[in-house]
Amino acid sequence: MTIQVTRLSDPAVRAFVTAVNAHDRDAFEALLAPGATMSDDGSDRDLGDWTDREIFSSRGHMDVDNESDEGRSLLVRYRNDTWGEMKTKWSFTVDDGGRISRFETGQA
Repeated sequence: MTIQVTRLSDPAVRAFVTAVNAHDRDAFEALLAPGATMSDDGSDRDLGDWTDREIFSSRGHMDVDNESDEGRSLLVRYRNDTWGEMKTKWSFTVDDGGRISRFETGQA
């Protein structure tokens, strides 16, 4: 059962999922802390290159099935035009200003 995006517990994570699903690169980038980092399947990636390829140019979409860690860990059915749909896990580090300083994703 999918959790409605508006019901996600953490405001930064809720805004992240909203921006991804709306393909809103400006809103997405505004959520990130300066120097934000990310990893995919345990390997650090270039955040700009990865998000362009895996989210924006391939029309990524997140359907959240479960959240934990006060909304900062998600179990997601993620799909994009490149890979189709897959079960993924996402975890977020949010700084004191409410911006995402790091996210990690990978197959669940």
